[in-house]
Amino acid sequence: MRIRISVFIIATLLATTAVAQSAVENGTALTLREAVAKAQLQAPALQGADAAVRAAEANVQLSGLRPNPTLSLEAENVMGSGRYTGLGGGEKTASFSIPLELGGKRQARVGVARAERTAAGIGARAAQADLTLQVTEAFVSLAASERHAQIAKTSHALAERAFHAARERVRAGKASPIEEQRADVLRINTEVRLGKAVRAAELAQSNVVRLTGVAKPFTIASPWFEHVEHIETPAGSGAGLAIVAAETEVDAAYARIIAARSDRIPDVTLTAGMRRYGETSDKAAVLGLSIPLPLFNPGTAAVSRSRAEYDRAVAARRAAGLAFEQSMEQANAEVADAAAAARAANGPALAAAEEAARIARLGYREGKFPQLELIEAERSLAETRQQSVDALTALHTARARLARLQGSNSPIYKD
Repeated sequence: MRIRISVFIIATLLATTAVAQSAVENGTALTLREAVAKAQLQAPALQGADAAVRAAEANVQLSGLRPNPTLSLEAENVMGSGRYTGLGGGEKTASFSIPLELGGKRQARVGVARAERTAAGIGARAAQADLTLQVTEAFVSLAASERHAQIAKTSHALAERAFHAARERVRAGKASPIEEQRADVLRINTEVRLGKAVRAAELAQSNVVRLTGVAKPFTIASPWFEHVEHIETPAGSGAGLAIVAAETEVDAAYARIIAARSDRIPDVTLTAGMRRYGETSDKAAVLGLSIPLPLFNPGTAAVSRSRAEYDRAVAARRAAGLAFEQSMEQANAEVADAAAAARAANGPALAAAEEAARIARLGYREGKFPQLELIEAERSLAETRQQSVDALTALHTARARLARLQGSNSPIYKD
């Protein structure tokens, strides 16, 4: 049963690799740039952000419109008795009323709407940057899981060979049967790790599928994964979207102060009409002027509220600046630490572990080294390779998060 499972896992991995190689040969390998572009076409978050921008744009147009006039038709002294029976004996008035906004209310509304439109645009950029980070992390995870699966496959193949070699040595009387048991345990453990790595790769591929909508099976192109130095990272806005968003909130809050001050000035409604008296042909003009009296609500509370909101926005802007500085320092430190760890894991340490494993295999095959040294060398090599991939994964993830912090919504690497 163990051998059958092992064969099935290896066959599955080989089939996946063959499909991937065929896809690469056909030029259909998915790049990071293509993954980000595909995700942007179908992401609900971007669709919602786009709707918010369109709503803000419509609000700018709406805020610039003047109030609608009013047409009034009135009939007085009707539906009574005597000469006022019915509708013919009363006065009939047709009037036209138009409100006049004073104090620059319309301009103030437009100012608030434009500030909110700018904030919506920043929100859309932030949604794009968040999606780019999400796709990049999923892409990096898939690239790493594929390499983990390849490492597990290699370790399992070596364990299979070591098991067969130990069995031959036992049959030839050159080793104790316990060596065969140890080799079998090692083979079983690598088989379990291989299955886990294959499932992790499938899960990582499913995550990319959910984000991008690509169809399985597919392969990815990630030549940048093994690179530590000389990788171009696109520059963001420099100030960070969090600070830019906080600044737009300050502008919007100040625009609301102006709007609240303008609202304190009462509007005027002008009325002009014509009245006809009873059954005669006498007519007379009707003129009217109405002004609301700010006795109970003079608008001071609204101004105080808008000022308080402005102070809150200013404080939030300062807090965003401090948080951005701290986050930038931490992100830069994480990138530097990850780069140092990646260089160390992919440098002399990996070469030494590979050479030690090679010597241990030769020595064990020739009977010069005990089995425990071979097992230790293989375990050390597998761990070093895993650490190498993990270090590269941490480096690429740290760079992606730094780019997001800087406000970049483009892929961090050129494919």
